[in-house]
Amino acid sequence: MSSSPSFPPGATVVFGGSGGIGQEVAKCFGAAGSDVAVMYRSKREVAERVAGHVRASGRNATLHALDVTEPAQVDSAVAEVMAGHGRIHTVVWGAGPVVEQVHIADTPHALWKRSIDIEVHGFFNAVKATLPHLRAGGGGSYVHLGSAGHAWWPAKDGLSVAPKAANEALVQGIAKEEGRHNVRANSILVGVIEAGMFLELLERGVFDEAWTAKVQELLPIKRWGKPEEIGSAAVFLATNGYVTGQRLNVSGGFGI
Repeated sequence: MSSSPSFPPGATVVFGGSGGIGQEVAKCFGAAGSDVAVMYRSKREVAERVAGHVRASGRNATLHALDVTEPAQVDSAVAEVMAGHGRIHTVVWGAGPVVEQVHIADTPHALWKRSIDIEVHGFFNAVKATLPHLRAGGGGSYVHLGSAGHAWWPAKDGLSVAPKAANEALVQGIAKEEGRHNVRANSILVGVIEAGMFLELLERGVFDEAWTAKVQELLPIKRWGKPEEIGSAAVFLATNGYVTGQRLNVSGGFGI
């Protein structure tokens, strides 16, 4: 029996496909044999590079610009995906803003609203737009990129953990309600990954040596994660047809 992943005809839709983690997730799906629709907001050059990488692996890739907080834009982008690929079999949610590190008591209303609008409303918009197509295609999979802070709260990271926790609940609901349509939903609890937001905040000096030492005390595996390790986990959840409603913690053992 082959252990290689197998995808039906159609595409994996990667929301946040131009992000530091999202672009590697998209590449992993291409390398695993899936066509990919790269959803992005403003980083077109990055999205084009990702699509080129997927095409170089022998798969089709398309680009779709949108603001996930606008339902009409999400609907339009998903319609483009259907026109270009004919089917959606996997939806990966990796969109999100740079998460400012701030205590709950000091969180400005505007930052809280922005996080909820993008993470929570955006994910709901993506589900609403794609779920009818997954049903019509005979099933499919949602893979939500959550936070390892869901299992162990990291101080100052509430603008990431709290919105993603709302999405964790929605993932559970999708798994419960949509299994009869062969639609599955799972989450990856993402730890500290050497990509995207983490590198930006590191460069800004938000994470200093004391922070690094404190976090690595909580890691049995004494290094930061690689974005392709999130990608391989996403491919697993997308292709194992009997896993649903689960959280896969990919964080080096953070907090255990």
